[in-house]
Amino acid sequence: MGPRSRERRAGAVQNTNDSSALSKRSLAARGYVQDPFAALLVPGAARRAPLIHRGYYVRARAVRHCVRAFLEQIGAPQAALRAQILSLGAGFDSLYFRLKTAGRLARAAVWEVDFPEVARRKAERIGETPELCALTGPFQRGEPASALCFESADYCILGLDLRQLQRVEEALGAAGLDAASPTLLLAEAVLTYLEPESAAALIAWAAQRFPNALFVVYEQMRPQDAFGQCMLQHFRQLNSPLHGLERFPDVEAQRRRFLQAGWTACGAVDMNEFYHCFLPAEERRRVENIEPFDEFEEWHLKCAHYFILAASRGDTLSHTLVFPSSEAFPRVNPASPSGLFPASVVSSEGQVPNLKRYGHASVFLSPDVILSAGGFGEQEGRHCRVSQFHLLSRDCDSEWKGSQIGSCGTGVQWDGRLYHTMTRLSESRILILGGRLSPVSPALGVLQLHFFKSEDNNTEDLKVTITKAGRKDDSTLCCWRHSTTEVSCQNQEYLFVYGGRSVVEPVLSDWHFLHVGTMAWVRIPVEGEVPEARHSHSACTWQGGALIAGGLGASEEPLNSVLFLRPISCGFLWESVDIQPPITPRYSHTAHVLNGKLLLVGGIWIHSSSFPGVTVINLTTGLSSEYQIDTTYVPWPLMLHNHTSILLPEEQQLLLLGGGGNCFSFGTYFNPHTVTLDLSSLSAGQ
Repeated sequence: MGPRSRERRAGAVQNTNDSSALSKRSLAARGYVQDPFAALLVPGAARRAPLIHRGYYVRARAVRHCVRAFLEQIGAPQAALRAQILSLGAGFDSLYFRLKTAGRLARAAVWEVDFPEVARRKAERIGETPELCALTGPFQRGEPASALCFESADYCILGLDLRQLQRVEEALGAAGLDAASPTLLLAEAVLTYLEPESAAALIAWAAQRFPNALFVVYEQMRPQDAFGQCMLQHFRQLNSPLHGLERFPDVEAQRRRFLQAGWTACGAVDMNEFYHCFLPAEERRRVENIEPFDEFEEWHLKCAHYFILAASRGDTLSHTLVFPSSEAFPRVNPASPSGLFPASVVSSEGQVPNLKRYGHASVFLSPDVILSAGGFGEQEGRHCRVSQFHLLSRDCDSEWKGSQIGSCGTGVQWDGRLYHTMTRLSESRILILGGRLSPVSPALGVLQLHFFKSEDNNTEDLKVTITKAGRKDDSTLCCWRHSTTEVSCQNQEYLFVYGGRSVVEPVLSDWHFLHVGTMAWVRIPVEGEVPEARHSHSACTWQGGALIAGGLGASEEPLNSVLFLRPISCGFLWESVDIQPPITPRYSHTAHVLNGKLLLVGGIWIHSSSFPGVTVINLTTGLSSEYQIDTTYVPWPLMLHNHTSILLPEEQQLLLLGGGGNCFSFGTYFNPHTVTLDLSSLSAGQ
């Protein structure tokens, strides 16, 4: 890499500081953290999305956890040496000011290192802000050619390139950093921007230079899966590519990395584990209620792709258990794969509009026509709540072809809902239940879609009108992320609507029965223990009842229970399905019953570092097995959440339609193609 290329890349990395600083300011402004200094350090304002707030919140709390562990370990009054905090790539972080206000720097000091331009801008900002100067006390500014940008009795800012370690060491020594004193080194999203050789040299240098130290690292991992690929692509487009992720893809590899570089002990967890194990339940509830939120899949995926690590050296700090093991977040890894389900792209679909959306619903309109409606996706060149209906039709040659149609007439228009359900009432009528317009706006009213063909019976000329169904004052359903299943009781057909969430309740445990013939809500006795509340679960019709699997529970943790609403003489009975081995908790998946087996397709799980494929549960024996999806012939990435799926039992195939999500700050991704899974190996293994 030439000097100019290095300079451009360094500039791009510096730009990530500006974006991060604005996010931290927005985080404090919304009350996630107490940080009055973020607004003083960062001019301007930017209101970030709730998903960004959550991501930066868990990052801030993880670093705070490590800083406190360090200060409590070496901050005893009898300590002979003062503690040192060396923040590498500190940017405009306010750590010094927060510690100073909290009285944590009586026997400690802070040094910060960042690119010269970033360090100078921060020093200038502090110097011109009286509230900040009052905390630093008397200070001096370095000469323009000097690495020293700001220095007070307990705070020093240095402008240095971390790739030039000899100069870094000399400048730190000149600024009073004592290698013999207990030292906390912080590197938040820093090492991954360095070339692998430079990052390795920095880790080894720190181990050799500081005999009594704690090195805390927060950065990205897991580049192999679909979210990881979107993350890598995002940083490549910013000209600040992430390095070393292929070599150190997970927490175990990161632990080995530090131990082999000379660190005595090392612990690391991903951010899902940190959030659920190291934050009190009441604090999690506070955060979860600060602002409306409905991007659980992307939140859990973001947390699964970042880790916090603490490596230590020295007699004192090597015994510091920054991340003690916890039973509160057990790892539930899936069983070894029993086979593969080959995936392929639906061949003819490329000639027509693709189904790029998520949060939609799909259903058979007729044996050869699949309807998808609603969701968030691409329409007319922009990302929006989709109003066009998508049809996937199979011709006489068994080729699938897609088309889009809009509603006609002057009556009810499609309201743009997502996370609703659709049920086929006949070849010309579809029932729409629930859904939302936003996390604070439920989609009100039950809708019916009415389809009619042209005189030549051509599917491409299919028309649709929308009407309101049920009573005008019916407010039974104001939920989304629920399920709707066809069940029967005493020779009557009903729709069983279960779970979900609403504006008032973050997770629901209630259910409703809708009589199909009269479109009236009715009461039917249900016996047995009431299941745990959940949303984003799956539901399948089986033996006249409903199979409910997985979902996201009240604590925002995935569930692994499988329940059967079994018909009995006087109504229904809740039963739990015993499964061995236990399945990995998951949600945002789809499910089908094929030849007495329950198939759970894709979804999100956080208790395993592997990628969800298809879990197969024998409903007679309760035995579970795992199948991986062979994506060799499918364009990567393929996101298997927020998708829909349609089972073709005679062909032993499964169609995966849509899917994707908002990948944190890395952009929105939509699966570009409809994909077919070949399930024939499942029948062959019977």
